[in-house]
Amino acid sequence: MMLVVVSNPTAVANEAQIINRLFDEGLAHFHLRKPEWTEQEIASLIKQINPEYYSKIAMHQHHHLGNTFGIKRLHYTEHIRIATDVEVFNEQIKNGFILSTSIHTISTYYDLPEQFKYTFLGPVFGSISKLNYKAIDENKRIMEQAKTSTKLIALGGITEVNGHLPFEWGFDGIAVLGSIWEEENKEIISFNKIKAVCQTIAQ
Repeated sequence: MMLVVVSNPTAVANEAQIINRLFDEGLAHFHLRKPEWTEQEIASLIKQINPEYYSKIAMHQHHHLGNTFGIKRLHYTEHIRIATDVEVFNEQIKNGFILSTSIHTISTYYDLPEQFKYTFLGPVFGSISKLNYKAIDENKRIMEQAKTSTKLIALGGITEVNGHLPFEWGFDGIAVLGSIWEEENKEIISFNKIKAVCQTIAQ
């Protein structure tokens, strides 16, 4: 059962310290997503993260920094994925990278290139961090069709209260953003509550 934490898109006080604490608490997948940040800003944040955790970080922007820091996970937005030649993905996999991407409808899932190990699908609920998002209405259809080799990760509005539902619908994991970062100084507490949901499902 995958549990992914996505970074706050904007700066957070003591962010590197919080990220290290999340890893210390057992976080296995962290997506570094800062759409407006420069290469230098992202590099500065990475340098403050314990290098032993670099293998658990996925880069959303400035993919070339993966080579600089030995980070082998790259995430593609839907737009960039569509605009990228499949041979680029093949070459990255050949060089040991693990690829992920994002989609917004379940129908898109079945057309994804096989090179992607997992994909975010959302928003599955009304998003916490983007309050104008509406939940997709195809969740329960996921169980009605055969899954591909690409794992499905639910994203959008997931909390410790509803975090069990995506697994019941057939998702392979959940990704959380707003429920971790919305309340300052409660990030670790929130993470452990959601982690407990995943551990219960896995039992």
